[in-house]
Amino acid sequence: MIITDNLTKWFNDILAVDRVNLHVKKGEVLALLGPNGAGKTTTVRMLTTVLRPSSGTAKVAGHDVIIDDGQVRAAVGVLTEDHGLYNRMYIREYLDFFGQIYGMAAENRRDRIDYLLGKFDLLDAVNLSIGKYSKGMRQKLSLARSLLHSPPVLLLDEPTSAMDPASARLVRNAIKTLRSEDRAIIVCTHNLAEAEELADKIAIIRSGKIIASGSSEELKEQLLGPGEYQIQLAQALNNRSLPLPPSAELTERGPDWFRYRVTSPENVNPLVLKNLISAGFAVVRVEEIKRSLESVYLQAVNQVQDEEIKHVD
Repeated sequence: MIITDNLTKWFNDILAVDRVNLHVKKGEVLALLGPNGAGKTTTVRMLTTVLRPSSGTAKVAGHDVIIDDGQVRAAVGVLTEDHGLYNRMYIREYLDFFGQIYGMAAENRRDRIDYLLGKFDLLDAVNLSIGKYSKGMRQKLSLARSLLHSPPVLLLDEPTSAMDPASARLVRNAIKTLRSEDRAIIVCTHNLAEAEELADKIAIIRSGKIIASGSSEELKEQLLGPGEYQIQLAQALNNRSLPLPPSAELTERGPDWFRYRVTSPENVNPLVLKNLISAGFAVVRVEEIKRSLESVYLQAVNQVQDEEIKHVD
């Protein structure tokens, strides 16, 4: 649904997006992460035909962003950082106005607006002008507008920004539902916990380049190394040796517990338990040591930063 091939954008002598390759299929959510100025917004603007690529190609819902720009705009729902809301209008007339722009029939517009107002808990706000909405309400209205014409592709920039926890949860649940409806979705966010919850794939961009990509678990493996597990025992270890197989690397031990690192836990963990029980150890608990997406993100960004510094030196 969204495919880019060496997508590049120059602004005079500034390289804003550097040969970006993305592939988001139906039913997938891609989280695009990166510091401010990394190239996220520029990439999204090219995918929405607002900006023309300097080189490379991009296809959205099967349409080329240069040749088929009209079809691309019709196939995309966009939530931008600048909402562009009309403060003097009321929510129904505002959404109806955009429904007419999308060429939706009157009855279809009414049904769709009612559905979206209910979905995003905005029915109580229909008698208020948009200028009186809170930041969170404005964010939900902008998301409703992006979904009005049931687009197959969604490009969402900070979808839960400025929302209270309940509203943010409502929007995250809505995004999960949209994924199940075979939409391709790109979410640009600084909320790493949100990215890990929502995304099937993650791409980290810095200085216009994709520096790491894959699922959350794949990125943890690539950037943080093999997973680590802890086993709690019923008795003290004292000085007893642990019967770990060669493929399990002991990393730390305490009075009645130890940690080890392993590349193939599905194969090695059963062998670890079997060896322990055969050696007379009573196992109380086995748990994976959780590793956050924040650790992955910082490792990727700092690693590239270190390489840039070495290059300058």
